[in-house]
Amino acid sequence: MTDDVNAPWLIVGLGNPGPEYAGNRHNIGFMVVDLLAERIGGKFKRAQKAQAQVVEGRLGPVGPANRRVVLAKPMSYMNLSGGPVTALRDFYKVPTAHVVAVHDELDIDYATLRLKLGGGDNGHNGLKSMTKAMGPDYHRVRCGIGRPPGRMQVADFVLKDFSSTERKELDWFVDRSADAVECLVTEGLERAQSAYNS
Repeated sequence: MTDDVNAPWLIVGLGNPGPEYAGNRHNIGFMVVDLLAERIGGKFKRAQKAQAQVVEGRLGPVGPANRRVVLAKPMSYMNLSGGPVTALRDFYKVPTAHVVAVHDELDIDYATLRLKLGGGDNGHNGLKSMTKAMGPDYHRVRCGIGRPPGRMQVADFVLKDFSSTERKELDWFVDRSADAVECLVTEGLERAQSAYNS
């Protein structure tokens, strides 16, 4: 598939389904796409061709920068995200370069953002599954959650809710992450990196 400027964008929030995971650090991707859905006035519904929930709409200002987007939350659990994402990409005819994964990132301080195209998975199971299914050439919006304190295991840390201190900044962080996604889709990676990489 070619990188067609008029092709839709597939914005995937990575997370785990179910209320018990909703506030977890691992679910920040879901939080960001929930906010984007709110912004475009859409409600998530079950996808026809994939194990995912989707919202279709348009993102960005009225005019040439306005983009057709599909917001998605895979319902397969994090480790199996690749299957639903690939099914959605194929169904909506989205070039891989128009796929954006929004995910938690351990190696970046809390409330810090980094955007990039391609690269490794850095041990992130959602990215690992996506890369195995469709190769590494998709965009990532990496939402920093920092490293676990003391000797806490990574798995325990990412599957815990944000701390009360972190929650004070969480709304702002999710909002800024959603702004970064919007900038990436409407103005391109370089512009989004210079505005949001910190």
